[in-house]
Amino acid sequence: MQRSNRTFLVFGVLLILAGIWLFLARNNPDLQTWANEVMAWPLNIVALGGLLFLLGLILGAPGMSIPAAIVAGIGGILYYQNQTGDWKSWAYMWALIPGFVGVGIILTALLEVRLGPVWSGLDLILISGVLYLIFASFFDGITLLGSYGPAILMITLGIYVLIRGTLVARKKQV
Repeated sequence: MQRSNRTFLVFGVLLILAGIWLFLARNNPDLQTWANEVMAWPLNIVALGGLLFLLGLILGAPGMSIPAAIVAGIGGILYYQNQTGDWKSWAYMWALIPGFVGVGIILTALLEVRLGPVWSGLDLILISGVLYLIFASFFDGITLLGSYGPAILMITLGIYVLIRGTLVARKKQV
């Protein structure tokens, strides 16, 4: 699809969706009231991430998926913390940010139709998830795998990194 066609497609879909929303909100004021209650401030940050993603699509810059995923992910973390009041969880929630980068890399690779970087994105998501579990067990007392959970996760992550590095090195030699 050509860049100008993609721009018109995205812009047209956005206009249609905005028009549908305005039509529904006009005919049902309860819908507008509900939206105001549900759309807490952190969801505005998630929406900003979505707008960055759409901007990347409009401009033909798939690389915008990475900052879009980071912004939307941080908005999701803030939404969770705002809803639960669990603000101390930021001590380990930051470990999810590399996973958001991984999601952005995967989206970029899919938009560019290059499947190679997908594995890098999946690696970041896996590493981020394991780091999150390790830090959550240290800071919040999550007892995944008992008292040896962090050690087991770190050893498992180390083995994964070694195996993955060996496989990448072998691919480069071939």
